[in-house]
Amino acid sequence: MNANDTAAAPGTGTPALGLVENTAQDRFELRVGDELIGILGYAVETPGETAATAGAGTQVAFMHTVIMEDHWRRGLAAELVEFAMTAARDRGWRVRPVCTYVQRFLAKNPDFQHITTV
Repeated sequence: MNANDTAAAPGTGTPALGLVENTAQDRFELRVGDELIGILGYAVETPGETAATAGAGTQVAFMHTVIMEDHWRRGLAAELVEFAMTAARDRGWRVRPVCTYVQRFLAKNPDFQHITTV
């Protein structure tokens, strides 16, 4: 896993929200404490590149976003996608949004439109 974690400020007794990239699994992960509750899986599409080596100009397909049912309707999918899109923008990736949730997120968040491909 990469060291690019973020954590939401927890309340008393509330586990921290953790967002990380897991390049070994080609996905971004959302955790509450130690529990994995969401993923955004991706596929590196530029020949010769891997998740660990993907740099500026690499095309990456965001394939699917999954949040565990017990955590639905809390805005967590949007936080996960925003984290992933920010990471992609910071690395200079070109994102192909295959996942319908990512497509809807982008329609509501035009700040990331410039890094997407059809």
